[in-house]
Amino acid sequence: LLLASRSYAKAKGGGKPAASTSNRGKVRVKDPKGVASEDASASGESAASAGGADEIDAEFEMPTDPLPPTYDPALDVGPGGRPLFAFTDTFASFSHRGVNAYVDFTLDEWKAMLPEGLPAGMMKEFQDTRRCAVMVRESFLDLRDNFRRIVDPAITAKRKDTKRQIILDGPRSCGKSIALAMLVHWARTEGWLVFYVPQGKDWTHGGFFYRNTYSDLFDTPVLAGKVLQDFLKYNETRLQQLPCQIFEPIPLGEGTGVGMMKGADTVEMPEGSTLYDLIQTGITHSHAAVGVVVRLRKELSLVKDVPVLFAIDQYNSWFTFTEYQEPVTVRSCRSIHAKELTTSTGQCL
Repeated sequence: LLLASRSYAKAKGGGKPAASTSNRGKVRVKDPKGVASEDASASGESAASAGGADEIDAEFEMPTDPLPPTYDPALDVGPGGRPLFAFTDTFASFSHRGVNAYVDFTLDEWKAMLPEGLPAGMMKEFQDTRRCAVMVRESFLDLRDNFRRIVDPAITAKRKDTKRQIILDGPRSCGKSIALAMLVHWARTEGWLVFYVPQGKDWTHGGFFYRNTYSDLFDTPVLAGKVLQDFLKYNETRLQQLPCQIFEPIPLGEGTGVGMMKGADTVEMPEGSTLYDLIQTGITHSHAAVGVVVRLRKELSLVKDVPVLFAIDQYNSWFTFTEYQEPVTVRSCRSIHAKELTTSTGQCL
């Protein structure tokens, strides 16, 4: 269907382009007969290739026209004559009988539901297909139904194989990130509080880091501040309604480029504070950013008014070495493992 909606420019006659000609935005295909086309023969041009005179390369420009903006029922035909596209605003209405159908959201709708960012694989697929459609696969419905059973007592009573922790495994580019993004989309439309990390590798790469002398772990206050800001993008209203349940002092660390705070080593949240107030404390004061991220994880585990989901993409990057290095001698450094970071250890997630 997507290929049928594309239009290609007219093939150019002749042989290979000059060395100075750019091949960007073009795909090269070989003449199946190994001879020049009729147009090239009529114009008297000879075809040549690196393999010899019996091969010819024709150039076709990559499609640049957008897909038709209007719905064409003649193209909406899937296997067995069923519709190929499903017109819905949520993944909640899908049953297993509607598997392998496409849901076509706009890019603005995706960004509104996933303001933390879209996975790189999803963006590449959107660019290649020229539309922001995703296929509802059987594996996604199984994943969705697993978490649906957690909050639906009627369904849970019938099945006892519900898993609260799942690791999506599979070959590279098999659709794990897209399935995770679809699950986050579904959970948020159902009213869940979702802690979504589309780029888990960012937690172990880039930004300021230092060794915390109290915990003997490495803190990353720049990253912690960004994590808190991303969590607020979609959940701000809900977080203003959830009260803090832990009032123990939050340890302070080094601020971004300013060192330790003088005269204080902890900060306390006053009675009546909400999770929104807690996050604002970490955003406003970089000394408290890492401690607030750790405390936020503990607070979210105590929330009972709304289902909570942690969705971490690129999770495997938290089990290998980071790009950070610690000096050992004047001429050598050692690589820091992700388990040595405060934000990537078990106390955080």
